[in-house]
Amino acid sequence: MAAADAGAASARTMVAVQDVHKRFGRDEVLKGIDLDVVAGEVLVLLGPSGSGKSTLLRCVNHLEKIDAGRIVVDGELVGYRERGDLLYEMRERDVCRQRANIGMVFQRFNLFPHLTVLENIIEAPLRVKRQAKAEAVERARGLLERVGLLAKADVYPARLSGGQQQRVAIARALAMNPKLMLFDEPTSALDPELVDEVLAVMRGLAEEGMTMIVVTHEIGFARDVGHRVVFMDGGVVVEAGSPEEVLSRPGHERTRAFLSRVIGERR
Repeated sequence: MAAADAGAASARTMVAVQDVHKRFGRDEVLKGIDLDVVAGEVLVLLGPSGSGKSTLLRCVNHLEKIDAGRIVVDGELVGYRERGDLLYEMRERDVCRQRANIGMVFQRFNLFPHLTVLENIIEAPLRVKRQAKAEAVERARGLLERVGLLAKADVYPARLSGGQQQRVAIARALAMNPKLMLFDEPTSALDPELVDEVLAVMRGLAEEGMTMIVVTHEIGFARDVGHRVVFMDGGVVVEAGSPEEVLSRPGHERTRAFLSRVIGERR
């Protein structure tokens, strides 16, 4: 896909990350990150372990509080109210309202083991959005059909493969009708033969115009589905550009070394 495809769909900025810093004790994990994601764009974050990718993703929906800078999603400041030159953290219920518009899929599936697949998917729409149960169930069944798991609606998560559980996790996130989807290495906990079934669902979302930020080491996905690729290391953006630019003609030695290692591991 070309980056221009996303721009043509909409020039509206969906995510604006502005000079974001994040510390854990003395360790500065994010050192002034600036990124924009337009509506309909798939942004892929690459980088070694500890580079700050997952932390940045968690900051976008305020699962981690930033220490400086700001993050704006669809025109709304995330996690804070602005008064004059000062930012004040929102109450948790207001943060939860914002998170309802941002779907997130983690490395681990985080499904409720005591609920069936269908019950997992309708839980948040019922509790957070106060959706009518019949409406939530209809939506959930449609999403399960979309991810190829309608026949598993009444099954408990323990009876599913890892790939199936991750597809349920994606359906659960989509049940909230999010504006933005965040994926934190969604295939890293899967056996290799199960990876493609999850990536296929993500490809479908991209084709439908879902705005996505994806942390992954799946170079093929980044090349084929991403509109832009960002390589991070040491809490900074080392380089960014189209998949062709970053993956085929990286300009920085750190990027070349990382790609050489990752591609070599997958052969």
